[in-house]
Amino acid sequence: LLVFAVFLSWRVGHGGRILIVPLEGSHWVNMDIMIQALHSRGHSIDVIRTNKSWYIKDDSPYYKTITVPVARAFNHDFINPILRKIFVEMFKAMFDMHGMMCEMASTMLEDKRFMNGLKAKKYDLVMTDPAWGAGIMLAHALKLPLVYNVRWVTSGEGHLALAPSPLSYIPMTGSGLTDKMTFIQRVKNLLFYTIWEVQDTFLISPQYQAICNKFFGPDVRYSDLLREADLWLMRVDFVFEFPRPTMPNAIYIGGFQCEPAKPLPKNLEEFVQSSGQHGVIIMSLGTFVSELPSDVTNKIIEAFGQLPQKVIWSYKGSKPANVGKNTLLVNWMPQKDLLGHPKVKLFVAHGGTNGVQEAIYHGVPVVGLPVFYDQYDNLLRLQDRGAAKILTLATVDKEDTFLKTVKEVLSEPSYRINMQRLSRLHRDQPMKPIDTALFWIEFAIRHQGAAHLRTESHRLPWYSYYSVDVFLFFLFVVAVITFSFVTTFRFSTKVK
Repeated sequence: LLVFAVFLSWRVGHGGRILIVPLEGSHWVNMDIMIQALHSRGHSIDVIRTNKSWYIKDDSPYYKTITVPVARAFNHDFINPILRKIFVEMFKAMFDMHGMMCEMASTMLEDKRFMNGLKAKKYDLVMTDPAWGAGIMLAHALKLPLVYNVRWVTSGEGHLALAPSPLSYIPMTGSGLTDKMTFIQRVKNLLFYTIWEVQDTFLISPQYQAICNKFFGPDVRYSDLLREADLWLMRVDFVFEFPRPTMPNAIYIGGFQCEPAKPLPKNLEEFVQSSGQHGVIIMSLGTFVSELPSDVTNKIIEAFGQLPQKVIWSYKGSKPANVGKNTLLVNWMPQKDLLGHPKVKLFVAHGGTNGVQEAIYHGVPVVGLPVFYDQYDNLLRLQDRGAAKILTLATVDKEDTFLKTVKEVLSEPSYRINMQRLSRLHRDQPMKPIDTALFWIEFAIRHQGAAHLRTESHRLPWYSYYSVDVFLFFLFVVAVITFSFVTTFRFSTKVK
């Protein structure tokens, strides 16, 4: 007991002080898991949230909150109108969302009392989700090492800002392409890359650069701050992601939130067991989507009613009239524990990164109903490996498409076999992903960052990066030599 007490006091005494700047919604769900793991190892955690925070609670045994007053916030009131008019609103929504983040950053940086209070706490590092940029600029202002819990950065998919990304086999988000592309598909991929670049160049980066200009001066470029993070804890792995170039400060922790299933609540366990030999289907569309259009919902409910399986659907909208006796609608369900239950045969999912990784971990095949952003691309990676089938919302209510697809994935063994193979590959690692993440966070604390792992490539002008200047120099040398040789030859010929 004495030895344990000494060890515990040493760990607590040597724990780091970490400042977390998270994102809301499903991004917070996995950041919260990371925070709990850090707390269990004796680290002291402060979390920055807004006074209009949607997911981040003010009280927790794992962290303390620092609240920033804002006029606008990213929440259901912001996201629901976008989901109703997804294609029309997407670009405007991205502009507005980052505008909110810039307002939050400006509020923090111009409040000297607030900033002095943060500096007085002597944090060891800042961890943020770089899908928004407030945490990036705050880390620069505090002169602290920066660690990302990352899948997305403000300009798009994280790898594009970090590592070489040849468009010949790196599919862009939204393109619906795999790493095997024809000529026409590569043209399409280039067009999508251009769209992302235009969006970042004209809608997103200028907002953050304006904050940098105001508080740090015009010599500090936001694009440099974004790329200068010490560690990129990537929420994917190469069981899920297509193979691609990477960098030494990219640490792959895909599925870090996954764990063996816990026992279900009594009522759910009884419902699951009542399914007999047919098993259970679970359905969830994630934290952002509370309900679907009524015609789509009714078609899905009708299809579920024709199946022998029991169905559990995480559903928050108004209850449809035609819910079958085999279908249970719940406000919330223990998704990870259900996925790990032996009677669960299929996961109907929207394709968020968390849900996809959890399906892989537990080896449950997927029928995908992507709604927006990266969800189709996530599901495409499973479909390409034979572990999922994708439907668009526009086709759900046509010719019993949903019912036929669900029956196909349930009856064709290859879907489950392929997903279970992915599960075995994912689990066969020397360390659990969460332990890998914790090691590298503590590495950054011990060594005040990881500057030796950062590349300087992003600081190079484009002509140096692609060696255009070197090529032109050699071309010039060859031209001079050729000209000298030709001139000398002509002169000697005339003399003779």
